[in-house]
Amino acid sequence: MIGIITFTIASALCGPADSPAWLLTARLLQGLGGALLFPQVISSILTIFPPHLRGRAFGLFGAIVGFAPVVGPVTGGCLLAHLSWRWIFFINVPIGIITVVLALRFAPPLRSGRTHRLDLVGVALATAGLGGIVFGLIEGERYDWGTITGPVTITSVIALGAVLLAVFVLWQHRRRDEPLMPLALFGVRDFAVGNAVGFVFQLGMIGIMFVLVLYLQMARGYSALETGLVVLPNAVLTAAGSAYAGRLSDKFGGKYILVAGTTLLAVGLLVLASSTGPTSSAWNMLPGLTIIGIASGATFAPLQQATMDGVDPRLAGAASGVSSTIRQVGGVLGTAMLGALLSARLSAALHSEAEKRAGQLPEDLRARFVDNSTAAARHYSPPTPPGGLSPATTSLYERLTADTFATGFVHAMQTTLVACAMVLVAAVVLCFLFSPRNKPTTEPAQKR
Repeated sequence: MIGIITFTIASALCGPADSPAWLLTARLLQGLGGALLFPQVISSILTIFPPHLRGRAFGLFGAIVGFAPVVGPVTGGCLLAHLSWRWIFFINVPIGIITVVLALRFAPPLRSGRTHRLDLVGVALATAGLGGIVFGLIEGERYDWGTITGPVTITSVIALGAVLLAVFVLWQHRRRDEPLMPLALFGVRDFAVGNAVGFVFQLGMIGIMFVLVLYLQMARGYSALETGLVVLPNAVLTAAGSAYAGRLSDKFGGKYILVAGTTLLAVGLLVLASSTGPTSSAWNMLPGLTIIGIASGATFAPLQQATMDGVDPRLAGAASGVSSTIRQVGGVLGTAMLGALLSARLSAALHSEAEKRAGQLPEDLRARFVDNSTAAARHYSPPTPPGGLSPATTSLYERLTADTFATGFVHAMQTTLVACAMVLVAAVVLCFLFSPRNKPTTEPAQKR
């Protein structure tokens, strides 16, 4: 309830923002609300449902989560097309109010009856450590992976973040009463393996939509609404497949469904990379997106089930929070690393493609054309023509710029998607470390 209310209030504050500082502060409050909210869902499923029904429960949850990309991009595109960006935040307010009412009516109380203490030292160490690593990876290219200010460098910030995380682990080992991250959880083999798989999976998975949306909007010129409609079949398949995968997990075990789904996901990425070109239409992308949609639906529920098998229900909240955090970190690091890879590859590809086409321009524009095209990698968008050109030269410059950017972006995107596929292959290998699945348990017959 606190998480929902916090997120709703933060959304209401985001809408009227008139400065970046205001918007970022409200977004931080949104993040806090989401952090309070999301882990409760997983821990509630773990607490309420018996082991032989958790696959179905996680599958239904995954279907709902998978359905969000069906509604979100299309609704967001409509709002951006007909209203303004502020309404992508305002729309959360009535949804939040309705959710609060439904939670009051239907959510069961799951209080443990125990008092708790917040590990503030652990929170500070984990936040500072993760913040240092994430900042270094995201901002590294901006500072050319060198000096930020004075003696502070990107390398030192990342190294300090790693040291603080190591200190955090030691602190959790020493804190016996109620640590922020109970290390005993990692004594459960499947939980430890599941979090490793989840981290690597998010590392590779997060780059798919990140790259695809940039391609559709920046390289192909699709609107936000059109982009949402292109990914619509993918999201529908994810939602439908997730519910069915949950039932299969209950029957055969999450490990094997997860291996099949993640392998298929890597194949889908390779198909998408090979079938996408500078002038590709949505139909060209459909085979790859279809495979990715089916495969995505076969990963969420099995991963949740395989990870949470064997976890003490009394530690359900902590287990859910730890698992959610590890995957979030994997997603953030994946965005940073794949973003850096995409940008570096894009810069090289744009420079090469610009040199090939520069000869079609007047001689006095060629060097500027190459420089501007290469610099476009920083903003993921084609540069605008310089002023003072004749209409014919402006039209030629715009056409060459669009062709250069589309071709260069496709080369960079293909490299990035292949890298994502290789990361997912590593996740498949990790899946084989899960413990062998026993015959699925069934509800014991009641004595008459």
